Amino acid sequence: MPTNEELKALVCQAIDQRAREITGIAQHILENPEPGFKEHKTSRFVQEQFDKLGLPHKDDLALTGVKAWAEAGSRGPTVAVIGELDSMIVPGHVKAVPGTGAAHACGHHAQIAMMLGAAIGLTQSGVLRHLAGRLVFFAVPAEELIEVESRDGLRREGKIEFIGGKPELVRLGQFDDVDMAMMTHTTSSPEDRKIALSGTNNGLVVKRIQYIGRAAHAGGAPHLGINALNAATLGIQAIHALRETFRDGDTVRVHPIITRGGDAVSVVPADVRMETFVRARTTNAVLEWDRKVDRALRAGAMAVGAKVRITTIPGYLPLNNNQAMAAMYRVNGVGVVGEANIGPIAHRTSSTDMGDISQIMPAIQPYAGGATGTAHGTDFLVEDYDLAVITPAKVMAMTVIDLLAGGAAKAKEIIGTTKLPYTKDAYLKLVRSFAREEEWEE
Repeated sequence: MPTNEELKALVCQAIDQRAREITGIAQHILENPEPGFKEHKTSRFVQEQFDKLGLPHKDDLALTGVKAWAEAGSRGPTVAVIGELDSMIVPGHVKAVPGTGAAHACGHHAQIAMMLGAAIGLTQSGVLRHLAGRLVFFAVPAEELIEVESRDGLRREGKIEFIGGKPELVRLGQFDDVDMAMMTHTTSSPEDRKIALSGTNNGLVVKRIQYIGRAAHAGGAPHLGINALNAATLGIQAIHALRETFRDGDTVRVHPIITRGGDAVSVVPADVRMETFVRARTTNAVLEWDRKVDRALRAGAMAVGAKVRITTIPGYLPLNNNQAMAAMYRVNGVGVVGEANIGPIAHRTSSTDMGDISQIMPAIQPYAGGATGTAHGTDFLVEDYDLAVITPAKVMAMTVIDLLAGGAAKAKEIIGTTKLPYTKDAYLKLVRSFAREEEWEE
C-alpha cells in the first residue's frame, strides 16, 4: 500500500503533466464570462471537460450547475471539490463583454480550472483505488449576488427559490450525498500571500426597495407631487445615521444603490427603486440590522408622505471554516509554497454562499494568490496562472488524499466530531424565514 506522500506525488505529477491544459481552461472561461444562472456556455464547456475525463455527470442543476463524480476503491464518505461558474458585471473591465459588462473580476474562471485540475489529478493518476469514499466535482452557478431584480423575477416565476447557487442546490437535494466540501477562492491581496487560510465571513440578506410617490410637473407644480427620489435619499441618509451604532464585533455592512431614479427630469419622480445588502458577522446580527434598516427605509417614506415596498430575500449565512480540514489544507499548502508564503485571515466582511454549505457540513474556502488589482474592480486580473490555478488544484487534491486514505479515517473523524449549526431541514426553515414582502404608507 503506497503512503499518503507517494499518492500525493502521483497526483501532483498528473496535474503538472497537464498544467498548460488546466490553465488554458481558466483563460478560455475568462474570455467568455457569464453572470449567475446564465452560465450556459460555461456550463457546456465544463460538461465537455468532464466527458474528456470519462466522468459521469448531471447537468442543468439550478439551471446551469454541473455535478460529476468518481468512486474510490472502497466505500466511505463523499468529498466535494467545488468551483463557481459565474462572473461579475464590471463594464470597465478589460475583459468585459460589450453590452452586458460581464467580466471575471473575482477569479471564478480560475476556480473552475482548479476544480478540474484536482479532478484530473485524482482521477488520472491511479490513486483512487487506494482511497475510500467518493468524490464529487461540482461546478455551481450564481455565487455573486448581482442582478437582483432579474433573479427575483426567476424566483417569482418558480424557476428558483433562492437567488444564490449553493442554497438553491441544497434545496434541490444536490448536496444530500455530500459529507464535506472544499473550494479555493482567488485573492489579489498581497497580505494573503500565496495561500491564505480564512476563518469566517459575514452573512447577509438582500433587499429590493420601491418608493412610490406621485408624478407632477417638476417645474410648474411640484407641490402637487410626492417625490419618491427624496424619500429614497432620506432612507439612505437614515441608514447612514445608524452607522455610529454599528458594533465593531458585528462587522455590519449596508451599501444601498439606486437602480431607478425617476422617468424624466421634468417629472417629479414617482417610482424609485433601490437594492441593498445587510451584512453582519453572525446570523443574529444580520437579523437585528435587517429590522433596523427597514425602520430607516420607512422613515424616508414617512418624511415626504410616500409609500415604500420592501422585499427581503434570503442571502447567505456566515462562513465558518472547519478548522480540522483547514489544518490539513495548510500542511499541504506549506509543502507546495513554503511556510513563509501562508497567510492567515481571521474574518472577512464579504459574503459567500459557501457559508451556507459550512452551516450543514464540514467545509473550507481558503484563498490562493496570483491575481492583482481590486476584487470586483476594473483592474482585477489573474497574472500568475500557475499560482492561481495549479497550486490550489494540487493542494485540494492532496487534502482529499489525507481525508480519504487509510479507509477515510480522517474524514470519518472530522464528520463524527464536527458540531454543525443546522441540519438541512433546519437550515431551509431558517433561510425561508428571512423572506418577506412589506408595504408601508402613513
